[in-house]
Amino acid sequence: MKWKEGCPYNPKLNIDVEELYIYDTTLRDGEQTPGVCFSKEQKLDIARKLDELGIKQIEAGFPAVSDRERETIKEIANEGLNADILALSRALKEDIDKALYCDVDGVIIFIATSPLHLKYKLRRTLEEVEKMGMDAIEYAKDHGLFVAFSAEDATRTPLEDLLRIHKNAEEHGADRVHIADTTGVGTPQSIYYICSELRRHLKRAHIGVHCHNDFGFAVINSIYGVMGGAKAISTTVNGIGERAGNAPLEEVIMALMVLYDVDLGLNISVLKELSELVERYSKIPVPVNKPIVGDRVFYHESGIHVDGVLANPFTYEPFLPEKIGHRREIVFGKHSGGRGVRAKLKEMGIEVSDDDLLEIVKRIKETREEGTEIDDRVFRSIVEEVIKNKKEGSK
Repeated sequence: MKWKEGCPYNPKLNIDVEELYIYDTTLRDGEQTPGVCFSKEQKLDIARKLDELGIKQIEAGFPAVSDRERETIKEIANEGLNADILALSRALKEDIDKALYCDVDGVIIFIATSPLHLKYKLRRTLEEVEKMGMDAIEYAKDHGLFVAFSAEDATRTPLEDLLRIHKNAEEHGADRVHIADTTGVGTPQSIYYICSELRRHLKRAHIGVHCHNDFGFAVINSIYGVMGGAKAISTTVNGIGERAGNAPLEEVIMALMVLYDVDLGLNISVLKELSELVERYSKIPVPVNKPIVGDRVFYHESGIHVDGVLANPFTYEPFLPEKIGHRREIVFGKHSGGRGVRAKLKEMGIEVSDDDLLEIVKRIKETREEGTEIDDRVFRSIVEEVIKNKKEGSK
């Protein structure tokens, strides 16, 4: 059986999928989630698991934060991973020097460009900021680094300014330019438009999208960015990050693979394990119904659903859970039906008559409506009681 079933109405992405890749920022932007602070060992564990997944670039941290942060990034960079290791840098020579100390493969140089940030945060003119950015790009390229230039708050920067600055960044050597939707205010249509316009103006550098999830649009904005010409998507595991977080890695990957038929060449069997690792280290619980990796997103209780899934999982599942290291489970409650209960009994090696099956289903419904969850222990006790009553009644 195939592991997924496509939708005949989903369009294929008009891109060269071999050039599309993900750069993950769990260890940098994800760690900027208030209250999250990964240890060096935890960062190394996450980096190794991201590498096992096959992520092309890992943004390992922000060297300017502290001495310990620099040592951690340096250790990740020298871990021998297949992924390229990137570090965040302000448009400052000293930040780039700190990144160079860490032995990283590249830097993401950021500086704000929106009128709001220029006036209230930087207190500089756009011309001053642009010069700082270009000088930083040149300095990093002179030292042999991969350079991504990120215009912070790009989605609230006038388009003509954004196009000019990114074209200038390309001319100064930037390998990639980012559309940073810093406060998640971009819509799919606006992200598509910005990326498509930027693609028309660039000759060599490619586009990355860095989307925040303030309105729940981070995944679809990332995909629309790709449709508009972006080749790199920024993600975090479980979507952690400042405020409402970033585009969740697992949702971006599976949406592209299942819905848009894009083979990213990733080892998706580790997705659930990676999610659980970041959940444990970040101490941010993953909702049980979170798309893709939530503990109960492949649980089935409704009798109608269970009947379908037992006949063919694709009736109520968009892809097979075991492909991402997840699992399916049939649970019992007020919506349960006979077929699911019969399957569970068979799994336990128990055969009952049709009348007994109906009685077991009835007892399950009543027990759950009284407030008791039907775990294996409760299920077995119901079955044993029905069987016992039948034996006593036949005497």
